[in-house]
Amino acid sequence: MREDQRYFRGKFVTHVDGRRILIKLPHMMTNLARIAPTVVHFHRKELSLIISLYGQMVAIGEWRDYAISALSDKAVFSVFRRTAEHPLYRIEKCPKLSQRQGAYSVIGLDGRILKRGHDLRHVLRVFDRKLIRAAP
Repeated sequence: MREDQRYFRGKFVTHVDGRRILIKLPHMMTNLARIAPTVVHFHRKELSLIISLYGQMVAIGEWRDYAISALSDKAVFSVFRRTAEHPLYRIEKCPKLSQRQGAYSVIGLDGRILKRGHDLRHVLRVFDRKLIRAAP
């Protein structure tokens, strides 16, 4: 785009011989922000909490594999006992629920929500019982 060209309210504005010319863009090009999906990710601090817990559970032999999914409406950290099975637990971040029950949730193998809340550290406490029971 040149210096004398601008985008203004769905129209492409250019100047020719000192006159301003408006060119209407196709509807699809004006709504690109609404069409392009946004992807939800875990932030660095959230991932460090989850990976720390994962390392502790691997050390006691409970978990063996994990998968991270970044979807358009939520981010999912799935934990597996073996690679070729359904996830044992899913730690989900769903920003749409942040004003209601909380963005973070831990979901079990059967699909039940084990814990939900606004603070990830608080939600991950559901695994503290397993750590205490497994420690000698």
